[in-house]
Amino acid sequence: MGTADDRVRTRRSYDAVAGEYLARVGGELAYKPLDRALLASVVEQAVAGAPVADLGCGPGHVAGWLTEHGARAVVGVDLSPAMVATARQAYPGCEFREGDLRELPARDGEFGAAVALYCVIHLDPSELRAVFDELRRVLRPGAPLLLAFHVGAETRHLTDWWGHEVDVDFHFFPPEAVLAPLREAGFTVTATMQRAPVPQEAETQRCYVLAHRTAD
Repeated sequence: MGTADDRVRTRRSYDAVAGEYLARVGGELAYKPLDRALLASVVEQAVAGAPVADLGCGPGHVAGWLTEHGARAVVGVDLSPAMVATARQAYPGCEFREGDLRELPARDGEFGAAVALYCVIHLDPSELRAVFDELRRVLRPGAPLLLAFHVGAETRHLTDWWGHEVDVDFHFFPPEAVLAPLREAGFTVTATMQRAPVPQEAETQRCYVLAHRTAD
């Protein structure tokens, strides 16, 4: 089970790399056509009249892309205060909030869609169901959810990241370990796919899940 100390370690680690993260990763969608297509699908399917949530938004580049490609409004949420500050400066057209996936700073049914790219990887497997319950709470019925995570059955611990001292765990998941609690939380899974890494990425297999929140 994840602990409060795990969250502190993760938050501090991302605080340490926030500025460099934007410089190194902020342009990644330029060489990720599949990601762009999936994000465009989320924008197209979003429930009308509600903002799109970018959960685990990091320095805000995905939120910025969503805004530029038709999202009515975008709200980014991240555990790291430094990431949130970086995102606010880089993408002033979006709203950014500091918050935890386990207790999102959002109203019931506030969002018409959500993306959560590589943020569940910092959760212990035992936390997934509760986090998906929380995602369901903040989404409107029928809203799409796009998840991405690393495929595997290991936990990688990082102490150095681009020359910065960090203390953070990256959990890899077999797809069904994510799909089962997602369905149990009240989501209908409409598509799953896996891909190999592109040259600019870490050499891990990636899984994407597109799901929709069921009606109450």
